[in-house]
Amino acid sequence: MNLKIDSFKTYKEEYQKSVEKPEEFWSTIADKFIWKEKWSQVLNWTFDDSKNEKAPLIEWFKDGKLNITENILEKNIQDNPNRIAFYWEPNNPNDEAKTITYIELYHQVCQFANGLKKLGIQKGDRICVYMPMVLESVVAILACARIGAVHSIVFAGFSSHALADRINDAEAKIVITSNKLYRGEKVVELKELVDEAIQNCPTIQNSIVLNLENNTSEKDLDFHELMKNESTECPAEKMDSEDYLFILYTSGSTGKPKGVVHTCGGYMVYTTYSFQNVFQYDTNDIFWCTADIGWITGHSYIVYGPLLSGATSIMFEGIPTFPNAGRFWQIIDKYKVNQFYTAPTAIRSLMSFDEKFVKESDLSSLKVIGSVGEPINEEAYNWYYKNIGKNNCPIVDTWWQTETGGIMLSGLGDLSPMKATYAGLPLPGIQPVLLDAEGIEIREADKEGYLCVKFPWPSMLRTTYGDHERCKLTYFSHYKNFYFTGDGAKRDENGLYRIIGRVDDVINVSGHRFGTAEIEDAINKNEYAIESAVVGFPHEIKGQAIYAFVVVNDFEKEKSFIQKSITKTIEEEIGKIAKPDKIQIVSGLPKTRSGKIMRRILRKIAEGEKQNFGDTSTLLDPNLLEEIINNSL
Repeated sequence: MNLKIDSFKTYKEEYQKSVEKPEEFWSTIADKFIWKEKWSQVLNWTFDDSKNEKAPLIEWFKDGKLNITENILEKNIQDNPNRIAFYWEPNNPNDEAKTITYIELYHQVCQFANGLKKLGIQKGDRICVYMPMVLESVVAILACARIGAVHSIVFAGFSSHALADRINDAEAKIVITSNKLYRGEKVVELKELVDEAIQNCPTIQNSIVLNLENNTSEKDLDFHELMKNESTECPAEKMDSEDYLFILYTSGSTGKPKGVVHTCGGYMVYTTYSFQNVFQYDTNDIFWCTADIGWITGHSYIVYGPLLSGATSIMFEGIPTFPNAGRFWQIIDKYKVNQFYTAPTAIRSLMSFDEKFVKESDLSSLKVIGSVGEPINEEAYNWYYKNIGKNNCPIVDTWWQTETGGIMLSGLGDLSPMKATYAGLPLPGIQPVLLDAEGIEIREADKEGYLCVKFPWPSMLRTTYGDHERCKLTYFSHYKNFYFTGDGAKRDENGLYRIIGRVDDVINVSGHRFGTAEIEDAINKNEYAIESAVVGFPHEIKGQAIYAFVVVNDFEKEKSFIQKSITKTIEEEIGKIAKPDKIQIVSGLPKTRSGKIMRRILRKIAEGEKQNFGDTSTLLDPNLLEEIINNSL
């Protein structure tokens, strides 16, 4: 199935069509997929709750019936059953690499799906997946989709407490995990973390464990034993286009993670379309996205987008610096990778190593290199283009979100204009706008504004699981009739967008979004913490790092002792990925007389500013500010 635009001229024509006649545009694309029943209406929508109490209401391909796995499995085994779906590269390069073809994937998905059905799993049940980057994780995800179960993947770097929170919110019946996870020289005992988590998860009926070594409960089942004697055929459940496909939890402005919901039909259409166009994927190309499946990038551009396109991809279990800093480049050469998609954090990290690690590899197979997760700075962009792209390979600097489901702003391979630090133009079907604080559209070039979208696209979130009001308040209440991204941006004279960064209380650490409230909530559970405020500050590798200001109840104790204790609490509550780089013990937080914490001042202090804090006349205790500045880290 080829959905590719083949020239910049065609892009402009397609974009115009998608804006003038969006329903006709998306209907033509959706027609190329396998549907069990045709839709009755292409789009039914309103962002405005004064028009419909269910708003935001977004329904794409209304009443259409399908199963997304038929478009991955049946379609591709009919065309080319022995095409390789994935090359799997292990954490340790001395271990055996593996492959799985589309026909093998079909059989294994059906067997695992039949195993889940024997456990009583039905359409609509939620299943939590807490897995390493192994082929079995894809089998598990697609098996859920095959029978209509809703998968909720939790990144395997989250703590047992964070896992339990997500299981309980989704009311998952089963958790699928692995005995261990290998990451560089580290071995993580995943099964132990799951055992700890599900002690507080009453809805869990079974743990399915890859490479199960020790049964700690009658709930434990071995992954391969579950599917061992099952049939390699399993009928695909008929799903409505708007039935839930998955829930993916992301941090928000409150302490509780929010479950972003994506549905079957629109997500299928948009991820396929965006994958083929952004990366200009051709049949027989080798695609590699280095993300983890626990993040939306892994969902959309490791699992669904590539597989729906019949692509051959790399799945990598390890890290870019193990056993040395040449690992990425060695893998590109080994498999002759054509499209490579990674994060600015990884690029900045690899820049710091000796250039010999790059020079030892050829990299001439690359046709497109991509960036994802956060805005890429100019230095990293130029290094990436020169050293990895050999000054000849287009960079697609993609902007999108968990909530958008797919890439929104980007170049299209080598078809579009490139400009360092600019994500680029909107994909067809995406109608971005910049608004000022009053909601007035900014039309002039090079003026910063709030990035919003004024018309629905097929893969956008439908709700936040179990709390539709939260979805409305977070994304649709700031500006009437617009989806609010939470990002600031500007647009140049040619219409290229540059993302400035978050404008809400979210910190982007190595491409991972954390709500400040979630981290503060974890800190405040520490026995020494009374109150805390968390902000982001610039970091040369991570992009942003976390700076915590903490009021404690015992100033006699060593600061280093309390800082270590707080760090441990955060790791237990959320995971090591949320660990602050700096924890400053303070006697109080700068607040207005109404009790509001002055976060803009704390951000400036975290960035190293010692003066120029603007109007501080509303501060309850101005002397406190001087104390915090003098003791800043």
